Amino acid sequence: MGSVRWAFRCGSWTPSRSDWLFAARCVQREEKDRIGQFVFAKDAKSAMAGRLLLRKFVCERMGIPWSHIRLERSPRGKPYLVAPLQVTTSSDPSWSFNLSHQGDYAVLAAQQELQVGVDVMKTTMPGSSSVPAFFRIMTRQFTAHEWSTIQSADSEHQQLAAFYRHWTLKESFIKAIGTGLGFNVQRVEFHLSPEPLTQGSVLRQTKMHLDEEPEEEWIFEESLLDADHHVAVALGPADKAVSAFLPPPATFTLLSFGELIASASPLTEEDPAYWEGFRMKAEAPQRQRDTQISG
Repeated sequence: MGSVRWAFRCGSWTPSRSDWLFAARCVQREEKDRIGQFVFAKDAKSAMAGRLLLRKFVCERMGIPWSHIRLERSPRGKPYLVAPLQVTTSSDPSWSFNLSHQGDYAVLAAQQELQVGVDVMKTTMPGSSSVPAFFRIMTRQFTAHEWSTIQSADSEHQQLAAFYRHWTLKESFIKAIGTGLGFNVQRVEFHLSPEPLTQGSVLRQTKMHLDEEPEEEWIFEESLLDADHHVAVALGPADKAVSAFLPPPATFTLLSFGELIASASPLTEEDPAYWEGFRMKAEAPQRQRDTQISG
Protein backbone atom coordinates (compact mmCIF):
# COMPACT_ATOMS: atom_id res chain seq x y z
CA MET A 1 0.00 0.00 0.00
CA GLY A 2 1.68 3.18 -1.19
CA SER A 3 1.67 6.54 0.56
CA VAL A 4 3.00 10.01 -0.20
CA ARG A 5 3.54 12.92 2.20
CA TRP A 6 5.04 16.05 0.59
CA ALA A 7 5.38 19.64 1.78
CA PHE A 8 6.63 22.81 0.10
CA ARG A 9 7.47 25.94 2.06
CA CYS A 10 5.84 28.57 -0.12
CA GLY A 11 6.05 31.26 2.57
CA SER A 12 9.80 31.64 2.12
CA TRP A 13 9.74 30.99 -1.66
CA THR A 14 10.79 34.10 -3.58
CA PRO A 15 10.49 32.96 -7.19
CA SER A 16 12.65 34.54 -9.86
CA ARG A 17 11.07 35.74 -13.08
CA SER A 18 12.12 32.57 -14.92
CA ASP A 19 10.90 30.29 -12.10
CA TRP A 20 7.47 31.95 -11.89
CA LEU A 21 6.95 31.99 -15.65
CA PHE A 22 8.04 28.36 -15.97
CA ALA A 23 5.70 27.32 -13.14
CA ALA A 24 2.84 29.16 -14.84
CA ARG A 25 3.51 27.30 -18.09
CA CYS A 26 3.30 23.93 -16.29
CA VAL A 27 -0.27 24.22 -14.95
CA GLN A 28 -3.53 24.17 -16.89
CA ARG A 29 -4.50 27.49 -18.43
CA GLU A 30 -7.63 27.92 -16.31
CA GLU A 31 -5.61 27.27 -13.15
CA LYS A 32 -2.98 29.76 -14.25
CA ASP A 33 -5.73 32.35 -14.80
CA ARG A 34 -7.30 31.59 -11.40
CA ILE A 35 -3.94 31.96 -9.64
CA GLY A 36 -3.37 35.26 -11.44
CA GLN A 37 -6.57 36.66 -9.92
CA PHE A 38 -5.35 36.44 -6.32
CA VAL A 39 -4.86 39.86 -4.74
CA PHE A 40 -1.89 38.84 -2.57
CA ALA A 41 1.35 37.25 -3.74
CA LYS A 42 1.38 34.80 -0.80
CA ASP A 43 -1.96 33.35 -1.91
CA ALA A 44 -0.79 33.07 -5.51
CA LYS A 45 2.37 31.25 -4.39
CA SER A 46 0.39 28.82 -2.23
CA ALA A 47 -2.06 28.04 -5.03
CA MET A 48 0.74 27.58 -7.59
CA ALA A 49 2.65 25.26 -5.26
CA GLY A 50 -0.50 23.23 -4.66
CA ARG A 51 -1.13 22.68 -8.38
CA LEU A 52 2.50 21.72 -8.97
CA LEU A 53 2.39 19.26 -6.04
CA LEU A 54 -0.70 17.62 -7.52
CA ARG A 55 0.73 17.28 -10.98
CA LYS A 56 4.07 16.01 -9.65
CA PHE A 57 2.23 13.30 -7.70
CA VAL A 58 0.05 12.20 -10.63
CA CYS A 59 3.07 12.15 -12.96
CA GLU A 60 5.61 10.44 -10.70
CA ARG A 61 3.46 8.07 -8.63
CA MET A 62 0.61 7.27 -11.01
CA GLY A 63 2.87 7.18 -14.06
CA ILE A 64 0.89 9.61 -16.21
CA PRO A 65 2.89 11.96 -18.46
CA TRP A 66 2.67 15.59 -17.33
CA SER A 67 1.15 16.78 -20.59
CA HIS A 68 -1.63 14.14 -20.40
CA ILE A 69 -2.85 15.11 -16.93
CA ARG A 70 -6.23 16.83 -16.72
CA LEU A 71 -7.38 17.95 -13.28
CA GLU A 72 -10.73 19.49 -12.40
CA ARG A 73 -12.52 20.52 -9.23
CA SER A 74 -15.65 19.06 -7.68
CA PRO A 75 -18.52 21.46 -6.82
CA ARG A 76 -16.98 21.61 -3.33
CA GLY A 77 -13.56 22.53 -4.69
CA LYS A 78 -11.82 19.17 -4.25
CA PRO A 79 -9.40 18.41 -7.11
CA TYR A 80 -9.81 15.18 -9.02
CA LEU A 81 -8.25 13.51 -12.04
CA VAL A 82 -10.45 13.45 -15.14
CA ALA A 83 -7.93 12.52 -17.82
CA PRO A 84 -6.68 9.98 -18.29
CA LEU A 85 -9.01 7.97 -16.08
CA GLN A 86 -7.35 5.83 -13.44
CA VAL A 87 -6.94 2.25 -14.59
CA THR A 88 -6.44 -0.01 -11.59
CA THR A 89 -5.88 -3.69 -11.07
CA SER A 90 -5.69 -5.84 -7.99
CA SER A 91 -1.91 -5.42 -8.05
CA ASP A 92 -2.14 -1.62 -8.52
CA PRO A 93 -4.87 -0.27 -6.24
CA SER A 94 -6.28 3.20 -6.82
CA TRP A 95 -4.89 6.33 -5.20
CA SER A 96 -6.71 8.98 -3.20
CA PHE A 97 -5.05 12.37 -2.76
CA ASN A 98 -5.70 15.69 -1.07
CA LEU A 99 -4.10 19.12 -0.74
CA SER A 100 -3.95 21.86 1.86
CA HIS A 101 -2.19 25.20 2.05
CA GLN A 102 -2.18 27.65 4.91
CA GLY A 103 0.43 29.64 6.76
CA ASP A 104 3.84 29.03 5.19
CA TYR A 105 3.22 25.60 3.63
CA ALA A 106 1.44 23.73 0.89
CA VAL A 107 1.09 19.99 1.61
CA LEU A 108 -0.07 16.90 -0.28
CA ALA A 109 -1.06 13.55 1.20
CA ALA A 110 -1.88 10.51 -0.94
CA GLN A 111 -2.72 6.92 -0.08
CA GLN A 112 -3.63 3.76 -1.94
CA GLU A 113 -6.84 1.89 -1.02
CA LEU A 114 -8.04 4.52 1.48
CA GLN A 115 -9.79 7.86 1.41
CA VAL A 116 -7.43 10.63 2.46
CA GLY A 117 -7.84 14.17 3.73
CA VAL A 118 -5.11 16.56 4.85
CA ASP A 119 -5.11 19.92 6.61
CA VAL A 120 -2.31 22.23 7.74
CA MET A 121 -2.68 25.23 10.05
CA LYS A 122 -0.27 27.76 11.49
CA THR A 123 -0.58 28.70 15.15
CA THR A 124 -1.10 32.47 15.06
CA MET A 125 -2.49 34.95 17.55
CA PRO A 126 -5.91 36.29 16.53
CA GLY A 127 -5.41 39.65 14.87
CA SER A 128 -8.31 41.71 16.20
CA SER A 129 -9.30 40.06 19.48
CA SER A 130 -7.88 38.43 22.58
CA VAL A 131 -7.53 34.66 22.77
CA PRO A 132 -10.56 34.28 25.12
CA ALA A 133 -12.67 36.46 22.80
CA PHE A 134 -11.50 34.45 19.77
CA PHE A 135 -12.46 31.22 21.52
CA ARG A 136 -15.91 32.58 22.35
CA ILE A 137 -16.48 33.33 18.66
CA MET A 138 -15.44 29.77 17.78
CA THR A 139 -17.44 28.06 20.55
CA ARG A 140 -19.61 25.99 18.20
CA GLN A 141 -16.64 24.46 16.37
CA PHE A 142 -15.77 22.05 19.19
CA THR A 143 -17.44 19.85 21.78
CA ALA A 144 -17.28 20.39 25.54
CA HIS A 145 -14.63 17.65 25.81
CA GLU A 146 -12.49 19.31 23.12
CA TRP A 147 -12.79 22.75 24.70
CA SER A 148 -11.78 21.26 28.03
CA THR A 149 -8.64 19.85 26.42
CA ILE A 150 -7.85 23.10 24.60
CA GLN A 151 -8.32 25.35 27.61
CA SER A 152 -6.40 23.10 29.99
CA ALA A 153 -3.11 24.08 28.31
CA ASP A 154 -0.88 26.26 30.47
CA SER A 155 -0.40 29.36 28.30
CA GLU A 156 -2.49 31.18 25.71
CA HIS A 157 -0.04 30.16 22.98
CA GLN A 158 -0.32 26.49 24.01
CA GLN A 159 -4.11 26.83 24.05
CA LEU A 160 -3.99 28.21 20.50
CA ALA A 161 -1.74 25.33 19.46
CA ALA A 162 -4.27 22.86 20.91
CA PHE A 163 -7.08 24.75 19.13
CA TYR A 164 -5.37 24.46 15.74
CA ARG A 165 -4.44 20.85 16.40
CA HIS A 166 -8.12 20.00 16.88
CA TRP A 167 -9.01 22.15 13.86
CA THR A 168 -6.67 20.27 11.51
CA LEU A 169 -8.05 16.93 12.72
CA LYS A 170 -11.65 17.97 12.00
CA GLU A 171 -10.78 19.51 8.64
CA SER A 172 -8.79 16.46 7.53
CA PHE A 173 -11.81 14.21 8.19
CA ILE A 174 -14.28 16.56 6.48
CA LYS A 175 -11.99 16.84 3.45
CA ALA A 176 -11.56 13.06 3.28
CA ILE A 177 -15.31 12.44 3.15
CA GLY A 178 -15.83 15.41 0.81
CA THR A 179 -18.75 16.90 2.72
CA GLY A 180 -17.52 20.48 3.02
CA LEU A 181 -19.35 23.33 4.75
CA GLY A 182 -22.59 21.44 5.27
CA PHE A 183 -21.11 19.07 7.84
CA ASN A 184 -21.92 19.67 11.53
CA VAL A 185 -18.47 19.66 13.12
CA GLN A 186 -19.97 18.90 16.55
CA ARG A 187 -20.73 15.39 15.27
CA VAL A 188 -17.03 14.54 15.48
CA GLU A 189 -15.01 14.68 18.68
CA PHE A 190 -11.31 13.98 19.01
CA HIS A 191 -9.55 12.36 21.94
CA LEU A 192 -5.92 13.29 21.60
CA SER A 193 -3.02 10.92 21.92
CA PRO A 194 -1.48 10.95 25.41
CA GLU A 195 1.92 11.19 23.75
CA PRO A 196 3.23 14.72 23.13
CA LEU A 197 3.36 15.96 19.56
CA THR A 198 6.96 16.75 18.63
CA GLN A 199 8.79 17.73 15.44
CA GLY A 200 10.17 14.80 13.48
CA SER A 201 7.61 12.28 14.73
CA VAL A 202 4.15 11.17 13.59
CA LEU A 203 1.39 10.17 16.00
CA ARG A 204 -1.40 7.73 15.15
CA GLN A 205 -2.93 7.34 18.60
CA THR A 206 -5.57 10.09 18.42
CA LYS A 207 -9.11 8.66 18.25
CA MET A 208 -12.32 10.06 16.79
CA HIS A 209 -15.85 9.72 18.11
CA LEU A 210 -18.63 10.13 15.52
CA ASP A 211 -22.10 10.92 16.88
CA GLU A 212 -20.75 10.12 20.38
CA GLU A 213 -19.60 6.64 19.38
CA PRO A 214 -15.94 5.56 19.01
CA GLU A 215 -15.04 5.33 15.32
CA GLU A 216 -12.51 2.56 14.75
CA GLU A 217 -12.36 2.64 10.94
CA TRP A 218 -10.54 5.97 10.70
CA ILE A 219 -6.86 6.56 11.39
CA PHE A 220 -5.37 9.99 12.02
CA GLU A 221 -1.74 10.92 11.57
CA GLU A 222 -0.53 14.07 13.30
CA SER A 223 2.79 15.85 12.91
CA LEU A 224 4.50 19.23 13.13
CA LEU A 225 6.14 20.69 10.03
CA ASP A 226 7.87 23.16 12.34
CA ALA A 227 7.14 24.63 15.76
CA ASP A 228 4.13 26.59 14.46
CA HIS A 229 2.52 24.38 11.79
CA HIS A 230 0.26 21.42 12.65
CA VAL A 231 -0.69 18.95 9.95
CA ALA A 232 -3.24 16.14 10.19
CA VAL A 233 -3.94 13.32 7.74
CA ALA A 234 -7.21 11.39 7.88
CA LEU A 235 -7.18 7.83 6.48
CA GLY A 236 -10.22 5.63 6.14
CA PRO A 237 -12.45 3.87 6.25
CA ALA A 238 -10.11 0.98 6.98
CA ASP A 239 -11.15 -2.49 8.08
CA LYS A 240 -8.79 -4.60 10.18
CA ALA A 241 -7.33 -6.29 7.11
CA VAL A 242 -6.41 -2.96 5.51
CA SER A 243 -5.13 -1.49 8.78
CA ALA A 244 -2.79 -4.43 9.24
CA PHE A 245 -1.03 -3.55 5.99
CA LEU A 246 -0.68 0.18 6.59
CA PRO A 247 2.97 1.19 6.32
CA PRO A 248 4.52 2.92 9.34
CA PRO A 249 3.56 6.60 9.43
CA ALA A 250 5.95 8.76 7.45
CA THR A 251 6.96 12.35 8.11
CA PHE A 252 6.34 14.93 5.42
CA THR A 253 9.20 15.33 2.96
CA LEU A 254 10.07 18.99 2.43
CA LEU A 255 10.61 19.61 -1.28
CA SER A 256 12.76 22.28 -2.91
CA PHE A 257 11.45 24.18 -5.93
CA GLY A 258 13.78 22.13 -8.12
CA GLU A 259 12.24 18.92 -6.78
CA LEU A 260 8.74 20.36 -7.18
CA ILE A 261 9.23 20.88 -10.94
CA ALA A 262 11.60 17.95 -11.58
CA SER A 263 9.07 16.14 -13.80
CA ALA A 264 7.28 19.23 -15.13
CA SER A 265 6.86 20.06 -18.79
CA PRO A 266 5.33 23.24 -20.25
CA LEU A 267 1.70 23.16 -21.37
CA THR A 268 1.43 26.73 -22.69
CA GLU A 269 3.57 29.49 -24.16
CA GLU A 270 5.44 31.93 -21.92
CA ASP A 271 3.40 34.96 -20.84
CA PRO A 272 5.72 37.83 -19.76
CA ALA A 273 2.78 39.89 -18.48
CA TYR A 274 2.07 37.14 -15.93
CA TRP A 275 5.36 37.93 -14.18
CA GLU A 276 4.61 41.65 -14.11
CA GLY A 277 1.28 41.00 -12.42
CA PHE A 278 2.90 38.80 -9.79
CA ARG A 279 5.83 41.20 -9.23
CA MET A 280 3.44 44.06 -8.51
CA LYS A 281 1.66 41.97 -5.89
CA ALA A 282 4.93 40.83 -4.32
CA GLU A 283 6.23 44.40 -4.07
CA ALA A 284 2.97 45.89 -2.76
CA PRO A 285 3.68 45.27 0.97
CA GLN A 286 7.06 47.02 0.69
CA ARG A 287 5.52 49.97 -1.15
CA GLN A 288 2.89 50.23 1.58
CA ARG A 289 5.57 50.23 4.29
CA ASP A 290 7.56 52.89 2.44
CA THR A 291 4.42 55.06 2.16
CA GLN A 292 3.75 54.73 5.90
CA ILE A 293 7.34 55.69 6.75
CA SER A 294 7.37 58.70 4.42
CA GLY A 295 3.98 59.82 5.75
